[in-house]
Amino acid sequence: MQLNDLPDEILLLILKELHSCEVLYSFHDINQRFNRVIHDPIFTSRLNFVKWSCHKIVNKFSSNLIDQFSLQILPEICKRIKWFNLDSSFMTRFLSANKYPNLCGLGLYNVDEEIINFLFTDNNLSYDIFKNQITSLVVGIDSEKKNSSIVENICNNLFTMMNNLIHLTFYDASYKNIVRFMTVVPSPKFSSSTLLTLNIKAHNFNDFLYILDGRFNNLQSLCIDLIKICSSSIQIKNQGKIPNLKCFNLSCFLETFNYNTLIVPLLHRMLNLEKLGLYIMTYVKERFIDGNSLKEDILYHLTKMKHFDFDIYSNIYMENQLNFPSNEDIQQTFKDFPCTKVISCVDYIHKRKQVQCHVYSYPFLMEFYEQITNNFPGGFYPYVRIVSLYDVHPFEHEFFLQISLAFPLMGRLTLINYCSQNVKQSIDINQNFEIIRYYHLIELDIGQCHDDYTEEFLLHTKTYLHNSISLDIDLESLARITQNFTRNETRINCSKVNELFLYGESENLIQSLQNYFPFAEID
Repeated sequence: MQLNDLPDEILLLILKELHSCEVLYSFHDINQRFNRVIHDPIFTSRLNFVKWSCHKIVNKFSSNLIDQFSLQILPEICKRIKWFNLDSSFMTRFLSANKYPNLCGLGLYNVDEEIINFLFTDNNLSYDIFKNQITSLVVGIDSEKKNSSIVENICNNLFTMMNNLIHLTFYDASYKNIVRFMTVVPSPKFSSSTLLTLNIKAHNFNDFLYILDGRFNNLQSLCIDLIKICSSSIQIKNQGKIPNLKCFNLSCFLETFNYNTLIVPLLHRMLNLEKLGLYIMTYVKERFIDGNSLKEDILYHLTKMKHFDFDIYSNIYMENQLNFPSNEDIQQTFKDFPCTKVISCVDYIHKRKQVQCHVYSYPFLMEFYEQITNNFPGGFYPYVRIVSLYDVHPFEHEFFLQISLAFPLMGRLTLINYCSQNVKQSIDINQNFEIIRYYHLIELDIGQCHDDYTEEFLLHTKTYLHNSISLDIDLESLARITQNFTRNETRINCSKVNELFLYGESENLIQSLQNYFPFAEID
């Protein structure tokens, strides 16, 4: 029996397991029946020509496939397409080639300044598609060509070109070169009465307040990621209530001292908020942010709240007080909390003279999990891509096994620990211990740690690295563990290093390093 012998219902079930663009490309014009089947909305309503790879969005298909789509396939299905995901390299070719009367959603990736200028100056393209049709837009900035003004350029021109935009998302595939919205005072053109959903990364709290000053008066959902939250002398007008906002997510990269003075008063302005996500690190003076404080500061004021996700680190300097609540005390404050499950962890960071309380709702939705110690409570974190480990007590081999299983998609790992391991493991292949496998790791920073952890990751009998990696490492530690770049047991993992960043002077060892790391660019 061949595919053509199967009834339409079975054929559809089989083809649904394949990528839509591949189905259209592979079965186009085989016969009239296949053309009818593959023109089903399952395959034609949403076309995705990009893929995520190693923290980049890249073109998914060959130039031959792009050519065939442009010349043969798109003209036949252009009236059926409702959404495109396109790389900027062929974006204009697709959008200019045909009329798409039902196109309402667009994802544009690896966008740079040149592409943006084209979109804003090509009258035919902007009028036919952008001005009247597109209601949902995803913009992926090319992080390799990042320009600090590109997001501001988009924001200051986009809404004059797109009259019906409802949903706008700025997307970053990379966590390294994030392009953010930053402005002294945004243009009056940065406003919209139709926008309902905005997902954006900005620089500071003022950039954020400008978004909420009334220029998007019908905004219902806002997701914003900041670098810092701090007070400013700049006075921003229209800081009144925000009654239309129903969904709000706030995350911040750096620690803040302004939780009570900036964040809490801001939340009180959102009278009708139903869904909140709060992901911050903050210093507090006397009291950790726990279940009681979240209820008193937030939930009792936002009475329409239905869903609350959070990931909050609160730190207190030890000199401020002597007695701190235990992890059990913190858990008790969440006894009648509306979240299904809350995990907490209290750690004493003596080197910094701080006590840290980490509380978060579970399942955990963030891409970052920072400052994990041996008190790590465990769990499964499929969304986390960036992990950092820190402790003044040793991390044993079994701990790293726990980490690898808890964070299966971990792409970057940073380790700070100068305490030697208690359990020393030999390189005897007959020794009964499990090799730890990192299937998605592409960045490893072990530049601030004891030799035992250098060995932990470089010995192929302890660690398996599936991908080529970027490695930050202390040069002296590296020389000791590799026995001055002669040790065979560390060669396999060192051969998988494609970028090597060294802590220490390497000028006299360049030749040895190049021989031992044959595929690495050495900095």
